Amino acid sequence: MASKGKYSFTTPIYYVNAAPHLGTAYTTIAADTVARYQRMNGYDVAFVTGMDEHGQKVADTAAAHGMTPQEWCDSMEPAFRDTWDLLNITYTDFVRTSSDRQARTVQKFWQDLYDKGYLYKGSYEGWYCVHEETFYAESDLEKNDDGEFVCPDCKRPVQLMANGEENWFFKLSEFQQPLLDFYESHPDFIRPVTRRNEIVTFVEGGLKDLSISRSTFDWGIPLTFDEGHVAYVWADALLAYFTGIGYADPDREGEFDARWPMQYHFVGKDITRFHCVIWPAMLLAAGYEPAHTVFGHGFLLTKGEKMSKSKGNALSPQDMVRVFGVDAYRYYFMSDVQFGHDGSISMERMVQVYNNELANTWGNLVSRVLNMTNKYYDGKVPAVADEAAAPNPLRDIAAGLYAKFDACMAEVDFTGAVAAVQELAQAANLYIEEQAPFRLAKDPDAADQLAAVMYNLLETIRICALYFAPLAPNTSAEAFRRLGLGDITAIDDIEAATAWGQLPADNQIEVGDPLFPRLDVDAIDFDVE
Repeated sequence: MASKGKYSFTTPIYYVNAAPHLGTAYTTIAADTVARYQRMNGYDVAFVTGMDEHGQKVADTAAAHGMTPQEWCDSMEPAFRDTWDLLNITYTDFVRTSSDRQARTVQKFWQDLYDKGYLYKGSYEGWYCVHEETFYAESDLEKNDDGEFVCPDCKRPVQLMANGEENWFFKLSEFQQPLLDFYESHPDFIRPVTRRNEIVTFVEGGLKDLSISRSTFDWGIPLTFDEGHVAYVWADALLAYFTGIGYADPDREGEFDARWPMQYHFVGKDITRFHCVIWPAMLLAAGYEPAHTVFGHGFLLTKGEKMSKSKGNALSPQDMVRVFGVDAYRYYFMSDVQFGHDGSISMERMVQVYNNELANTWGNLVSRVLNMTNKYYDGKVPAVADEAAAPNPLRDIAAGLYAKFDACMAEVDFTGAVAAVQELAQAANLYIEEQAPFRLAKDPDAADQLAAVMYNLLETIRICALYFAPLAPNTSAEAFRRLGLGDITAIDDIEAATAWGQLPADNQIEVGDPLFPRLDVDAIDFDVE
């Protein structure tokens, strides 16, 4: 089919100081689920991710490892790319902020704002958190038990920048009312609504001009209009979203204009302020419309605490894949954790979802139906006469599935999308009990009825596989293959592809091992409760 148009979005550009953990992967899997679905839905998808490599925090970490900053960043690239490969992440561009193309983007953008008069040179005296790469007013700070000022976000001690270091400042304060006007006229720009309310309240409290350069270290992109100054980390990292769709790239002429503004930025709720205040102000100053939506999802919690390396409770995706497999891991976080809210995860709940929804409902449906097809029809899809005229509850549910699923995906409601597909899979299991093909097979007079029942079940598997594909791509492709069908990733019109009755009669099916073998929680050897 002809493309429905461009569909572009990003994850954050992740810090290089630690390998991806479950929280990092959560954002990335969500973005990949959207990417896979919208490709199947007929869109030309751009999905940008990457590595945020500049700033004092990175330079300090590199020194602690006895490396130059560039050596440290180069050593971390495989940790990200290998993890995304493991999880079958289908990004279209991986932007490293230390790359030449990112330098072109940053230098062009800030030169433009300099030329437009939105920058001025000054000196900063105040409190700075190296970990958060953020300046804070003293009124924003908290104190620890030792009486030290600490960052309100990460709770680490802050540094007093009292030496009058020269910085270039962006006139962020001029954008207080333009931002409030933009939020009002674009109510979906910040989602969910709790994030929107937080940001509006923050901006209503007043904005201070933003330091966008540093001159006391050189691990950053040099600014073209002042030698000795490098772009401060957020003035660099946010612009990777431009780089990923061809901004300032002579080899990708026209791509940026065709793709901007993006549909989504998927970010954790802890960085919504940067994406919903600083970033849109930068864009408005440069004359660009901000992205349609910044979606600030919640945290993954274990024992009531946010998962993080510093707390020692951040499991790796590799740990989870070893236990659950890639597809079940992806499925759990998209189905059981409501995107946008904090989600508590536990091993017991993960195993429960795996066994109930994947092993018992979906996987068991595939096994039972293919085994019966093999037994009753020598592994061939039965032909059915006048199928459209016969009552068929599965066809009726399938007829409304695209509208439900597509509406949920448009709202980034992964939980609702999964529930819509599971409704059909559950109905198919009930249909087996009610129609009892194992009894029909014993009655020669019920041959036509048996053929219709079995065709309905096989067609249901085909349709479920297509809708499960964005969430669980490997097992969905395997179910599709066992039905004697082609490459599931070639589907580019899921609405048309899931219209009832397209499974060809006489297709040779294949019986195989269970898609999701049941798990025993007591046999799992690590704990995330």
